[in-house]
Amino acid sequence: MSTDAIKTVTGSADAGGASPSPPPRRKRRVGQSRVVTSVLAQGEPMLWLTGGGLVLACVMIVGLLTLVFWQGLRTFWPTPVVSLTTLDGRTVWGEVTREDAFEPDPSLLAGLDAGALAAAESAMAAGEGRLRRRLVRSGNFELTAEHFNWVSDHDLAPDGESYPEWALVLERLSWGRFFGEPVAYLVDGEITTDQPAAVWAEFQRHHPDVRERFAKQRHLETHAVARLNHRLEQARLAARKAELDHGPDSPQWLAADLAARNVEVELSQAFGDLTRQIEELRAENRRHTLRLRTGDGNETDIALGDIVRAYPANRINTGEKLRLYISRWKEYLTGEPREANSEGGVYPAIFGTVVMTLIMTVLVVPFGVLAALYLREYAKAGPMVSIVRISINNLAGVPSIVFGVFGLGFFSYIVGGAMDQAFFAAKLPNPTFGTGGLLWASLTLALLTLPVVIVATEEALAAVPGSMREGSYACGASKWQTIQRIVLPRAMPGIMTGTILAMARGAGEVAPLMLVGAVKLAPELPIDGVPPFIHLERSFMHLGFHIYDLGFQSQNSEAAKPMVFTTTLLLIGIITALNLAAIWLRTRLRRKFVASQF
Repeated sequence: MSTDAIKTVTGSADAGGASPSPPPRRKRRVGQSRVVTSVLAQGEPMLWLTGGGLVLACVMIVGLLTLVFWQGLRTFWPTPVVSLTTLDGRTVWGEVTREDAFEPDPSLLAGLDAGALAAAESAMAAGEGRLRRRLVRSGNFELTAEHFNWVSDHDLAPDGESYPEWALVLERLSWGRFFGEPVAYLVDGEITTDQPAAVWAEFQRHHPDVRERFAKQRHLETHAVARLNHRLEQARLAARKAELDHGPDSPQWLAADLAARNVEVELSQAFGDLTRQIEELRAENRRHTLRLRTGDGNETDIALGDIVRAYPANRINTGEKLRLYISRWKEYLTGEPREANSEGGVYPAIFGTVVMTLIMTVLVVPFGVLAALYLREYAKAGPMVSIVRISINNLAGVPSIVFGVFGLGFFSYIVGGAMDQAFFAAKLPNPTFGTGGLLWASLTLALLTLPVVIVATEEALAAVPGSMREGSYACGASKWQTIQRIVLPRAMPGIMTGTILAMARGAGEVAPLMLVGAVKLAPELPIDGVPPFIHLERSFMHLGFHIYDLGFQSQNSEAAKPMVFTTTLLLIGIITALNLAAIWLRTRLRRKFVASQF
């Protein structure tokens, strides 16, 4: 058989489906260099680079979360009270918040006397040439005008460190914490007992009743008096409205003014009764006083009504520490802030954050979905649609403070001012909606997160296969019926993804809220028992703004630092809870409708 015939048969066999023979390996001639493929051409360095970037990002995120969790969870754990006596005879009582080591300057050592120098050299020998110092939260601000003190080991007197058995820690309504030893328990100025154990037993017996009376007093001040003030204000506004509508000295104004005077006379007696009840509760609480001796020997009297919580820090066991830890967390989650937000609870901030985020979500999702539906399903491609898409993408990159300025100018001053002129003219010049409030903050953040929802919804709509639309049209459905029954249900998981991203960003924004409603202290909730019960015009507290205030506006930054981590942990937890709820809903929708994941 000829060579051509052999080639023909081989080609026919290959065409008939037989596996082709491997190409002949090229033999390298002697002296010919080997062909080397570049490592970059194979992409292995980029694989390692991208993988390393991912690992680095994960390590940074995990490290940040670990720091926040560790610092946030340990904030409320009680620590012992230490007594430090320095060489000059000064005694400091308090809780050690942190310690560090430093290399002393030669001039510092040169200025020490012989005893202090020997102590410093001994401490440096033990610390490998470094000295240790501790930051002690000493409290007692009204006596010392200091919240914290640095104490170095080389300044300590021999046997100058101890843990007093009956050192009490008092958490108060004002002036911060107090550290002292119980000396006596007084009722109406008379000492009933002067032994530490008996004084502590008397305190434990009477303090719950004192706190209960204080709670009644606060309820009367914040709720009962508020209802009376609301009735009086409504009567006054009715008279003012009659004056604006019908003019002064008109019959309508005279009738409204007479009604307002009658309401004032009626409520004056109620105000007197409430004031008398409040004063009786205060007087009863003032009867009980605790006398304490500080570390430097001074004695002071503190009313039990001013004490929120007290405990002997060096006598409690682990179980009592755990109960105290839980009690502090309960107060933090359900109470009102005190001591310039550095102590107490953050319940108003939790409520404001959650309500604002939910209102923002309810406002932004319908508008974002409608806008995306029009752009994807109805609008024809052209210059105008391109400009709109470019504008939406550009809005996502606008700094958030710009949205805050827009919200303040448009929503608060223009829209809110017009509403005040139309519906609340009697209250002017005091604005109702013409200033920052919960509603305007929610609308501002809705504008801020609108591009996120639009882009995510468009991508979700584009992921729905066109064959489903064609099948719906073939069955006689209209365009809206197709969108309503075919497209939207299958795009809902993607829409929920956009909602999750919008909620996460909106809940963490702070800069716009500083202009349109968030304030340092607003214990009154936007929902209460006073008509109209829902007050969207009120200012509110927000956890993000609370963190900013604690970190940068607190006069006692060291005491506020642990609260910064705790509030950050709480904000992360709330955002995570909201996102998990949305993810759960998205998962259910994804199981119900077969659609491409987005």
